[in-house]
Amino acid sequence: MKLDVVRAWKDLSYRASLGPEELAQLPNHPSGLIELSDEQLKEASGVAAPAQTTCQCCTDTSRFRRCCP
Repeated sequence: MKLDVVRAWKDLSYRASLGPEELAQLPNHPSGLIELSDEQLKEASGVAAPAQTTCQCCTDTSRFRRCCP
């Protein structure tokens, strides 16, 4: 079986079908491994801090959940 490296990086089901020897042959993805802690994910998503707004109704009804200009 010829190993399709790019497909193995992108397609989870294809990668799951590979055996241990084939997985060992896969080079590291060029973008590298990215691992974030739960705290880093919260900070990046904006969940870590409450919304700063002058009008609660703007935050509740705005499609983008930000304050009125």
